[in-house]
Amino acid sequence: MIKSQLQTGDLVIYRQRKFGRQPAPHARDIAPSPNGDDYSYTVERYGIVSEVCEDGHVIVMSASGTRRTVRENDPQLVRATWVQRLLHRWRFPEQPAVLDSDRRAA
Repeated sequence: MIKSQLQTGDLVIYRQRKFGRQPAPHARDIAPSPNGDDYSYTVERYGIVSEVCEDGHVIVMSASGTRRTVRENDPQLVRATWVQRLLHRWRFPEQPAVLDSDRRAA
């Protein structure tokens, strides 16, 4: 079995591809659809790894408490660099609160 690259408590960024009529203010890679009615764009979701599963998935919790299950080898999921942690620290959830809520839920 291959050892997991991510560990509980790691700060991560998940780049989610979205489609809609009006991109969010923090959207990136904005492109109009062929008919021009909608847009495709990417948003970055900032979170913390709350659990690493043995089947190759990780559970990521956002600052709002939303949980997302993602394959660990998903290219859209990256560990935050120290620069990203510094520049976007207000977008990441607080580590102790997230990890304590996981312990209470278990």
